[in-house]
Amino acid sequence: MKKQEIKKLSKDEIIKNIDKFKKDLFNFRFQRINSEIKDPSKIGQTKKTIARLKTILKGKLNA
Repeated sequence: MKKQEIKKLSKDEIIKNIDKFKKDLFNFRFQRINSEIKDPSKIGQTKKTIARLKTILKGKLNA
């Protein structure tokens, strides 16, 4: 997700997306261990997306 897309989301939607991406990351890690993952860069992209979501959420909570 891009930063502009994340800014349009509400607090509840951001929290739901964080949970979804955390589950995806968990699954990607298992796929990597079992050598089933097709694109290993998805792990890094997912981590960055989670960080973006948390950053925007923190800003909305402080505002």
